[in-house]
Amino acid sequence: MDSTKDEDYTKRLLDRSVWWKRVLDVQRLYRIHLQRLSLGSVLEIGCGIGRNLINLGKATRNIGIDHNPNSVAVAVSRGLVAFTPEQFLSSHYAQPSRFDSLLLSHVAEHMRRDEIVSLLNEYLVYLRPGARVVIITPQEAGHRSDPTHAEFMDFEMLSGIMQDAGLIELTHYSFPLARLFGKIFKYNEFVVIGQKE
Repeated sequence: MDSTKDEDYTKRLLDRSVWWKRVLDVQRLYRIHLQRLSLGSVLEIGCGIGRNLINLGKATRNIGIDHNPNSVAVAVSRGLVAFTPEQFLSSHYAQPSRFDSLLLSHVAEHMRRDEIVSLLNEYLVYLRPGARVVIITPQEAGHRSDPTHAEFMDFEMLSGIMQDAGLIELTHYSFPLARLFGKIFKYNEFVVIGQKE
C-alpha cells in the first residue's frame, strides 16, 4: 500500500489525458449511485483527491481521510474536508458515534485481508450504532489495470471481511453492469454494504 502514498500516485489520480475523460461526465453514474445510497454523514477512508466526496456533495458533514498527504492537499484545495490519519485524530471530527456511514471505495484491493479488518476496526468507533459500511472494489478487469492492487476482493472475500470486523452484511451487488461484465469492463465494481451493530 506504500505505493499509494507518494506524489506520483496523486498525479495518476489527477490524470485526465484521455480525451473522453475530459469531454464526458464519466463520474455521473457513480455520483448518482452514491447519492442514492443516502449515506448521511460519511467518513471516507482512502478518499484520495476527493472524487467520492465531491460525488456525495460538498458538505462539512462528509469527511475524508487518506494516508497520502499530496492527495489530501488536492482534496482540501477543492474545498473538501480531508485529513491524513494523524490530522484526523487531532481534529474535532474524531468523536465516537459521529458518522452515519463509512465508505471504503477502491481501497481494500490495495491491502491484505487482515489489514482491511484492522483498518475498519480502527475507524468503526466513529460510527453511530446502526451505521452502514460500504466497501467498493474493482472486478477482474479493473483489478488487472493497476499494479498497486495487492489482493483481489470479490463478494466472498468482502463478506468475510465484514464478518471479521463484526459487521452485519445487508446486501451486495455488481455495479454498474451485471457481474458477468467484470472480466471485460474495467469500471465494474463489487459493492458490499454492511451495518454496525
